[in-house]
Amino acid sequence: MKFTQKPLHKAVVGVFAGLLAVGQPALADDRESLETLRETTLNLIDALVDQGIFSREKADAMVKAAQAKAAKSAAREKPKGAAPVRVQYVPETVKNEIRDQLRQEVLAQAKTERWAEPNAVPAWLDRIKWEGDMRVRYQTEEFAKSNTEALDYIFAAAGANPTGGEVTRAAGFLTNNGSAATANTLENRDRYRLRARLGVLAKVSDDWSAGIRLATGNTTDRVSTNQTMGQDFNKYQLMVDRAYVKYDPVEWLTATGGRIPNPWFSTDLVWDEDLNFEGFAATIKPSFANGDFRPFLTLGAFPLREENPPTRPNRWMMGVQAGTKWNFAQNSRLTVGLAWYEFDKLEGLLETDADYTANSPRYGQYEYGSGLRQKGNTLFRTNAASDVSATVWGLASKFRPINLTASLDLAHFDPVHVVLTADYVKNIAFDRAEIRRRTGVNISDGKDFGYLYKIVVGMPKLEKRHDWQASFAYRYLGSDATVDAFTDSDFGLGGTNLKGYQLGLNYGVDQNAWLSLRWMSAESIESFSLDPNHRFAVDLLQADVNVRF
Repeated sequence: MKFTQKPLHKAVVGVFAGLLAVGQPALADDRESLETLRETTLNLIDALVDQGIFSREKADAMVKAAQAKAAKSAAREKPKGAAPVRVQYVPETVKNEIRDQLRQEVLAQAKTERWAEPNAVPAWLDRIKWEGDMRVRYQTEEFAKSNTEALDYIFAAAGANPTGGEVTRAAGFLTNNGSAATANTLENRDRYRLRARLGVLAKVSDDWSAGIRLATGNTTDRVSTNQTMGQDFNKYQLMVDRAYVKYDPVEWLTATGGRIPNPWFSTDLVWDEDLNFEGFAATIKPSFANGDFRPFLTLGAFPLREENPPTRPNRWMMGVQAGTKWNFAQNSRLTVGLAWYEFDKLEGLLETDADYTANSPRYGQYEYGSGLRQKGNTLFRTNAASDVSATVWGLASKFRPINLTASLDLAHFDPVHVVLTADYVKNIAFDRAEIRRRTGVNISDGKDFGYLYKIVVGMPKLEKRHDWQASFAYRYLGSDATVDAFTDSDFGLGGTNLKGYQLGLNYGVDQNAWLSLRWMSAESIESFSLDPNHRFAVDLLQADVNVRF
């Protein structure tokens, strides 16, 4: 705790010096009251020493300084050779003023620094806010009996598909042990999962703040913070989910840097709800019509891969979004955002035999790694023609998605709201001719667009017992509409090239405690292997117990 001594120090020394100065030659009837005041001051200094505000050395130095000052004043006022000087009478009102001044200054400083309040905590703790939540989940995954076996995906990826090349949209299905596929496309599965998150928000000053959040999960899954139970009672890891600095110099401007929350107005059609961004974002958000019309403009730049010459160039994702929040009628609010995203150097390219035979450090730089991808995007083999080793998968398409999101909140039956949401995304960089020229793969299928419709009825936030919320959504997300690494990880077990619906129900059982049920039914739009006969479908049921604090 920082403590500023200067005002109190000056006051105490000043009063004490005055007492010493007047205390020497006082009249007998004044001496008693002056001695009382001096003892009061000395006791006050002792009390401050006992509370740790002054050190004993500091207090002694103050007393000596006061004595020296008093002696100097007395000598200056004493005429040479004259008789002892009689101190002027100090009226009781003056003494009371001295007491009041000293008392007020001490109380003011005590209030400011909060060391005189019972059970008080330092003022800096008021600027820190804790937040957290926990979720315990039961999840069952039911695969369609008509699903293609994983082994068939291996054959298809080897060239037994209409393109004749080595392509796939589900590299995870190709996991094999020799010739036996180990990926699961047919066997139902039950899982028990846990999610725990704990965050701190610190208001450093009026303009600056910082946040950090820890969460369960692992370092290879950026779109999920779930921890699946069944680890032989082993402990879980807590990851740094967020760590950022935020600058709000004025009400209409916010700038954030670090590992930050999603800065875009969006749905999980493009960005998973658990996804956080690494990089920098700034939002301009002026307000008009007494806050009823609030346009916004968000800019963001995020490194996907660090530059590491000479082996790897960097990869970046950049974006800009313009939109508005508009309270166009009583109890009616419309939010609209149009975003443009650019993924730089994320697409694959065929390696050359020269780089392969020369063992170039750049070889393999076009990989769309297994730790990044989910499934759905069209992938091709980037290896050089003479390279017969394991396939290095690269993205066939470039990605430049345009995303239009709108949400209409109707609160005519408040606290029950009706929220209608629509989301549309189109990858304007998807070009089959360009893909053929760059990769040598001639694909005739694949989709470059996706959309989502959703209706939610109930309380916007579950805070009390008996709060409720019901929802229905339908989505259609083409194979190359957006990067599959960052979209929702639950619907169809994650990724793109999926369509279907979902039902949800939440019910509050206590303050900040609620139960959730969610049913999702998804199936492939086109084949994950590019063989039109290959299909994939899965239904998910999630039952959750949630608490928030």
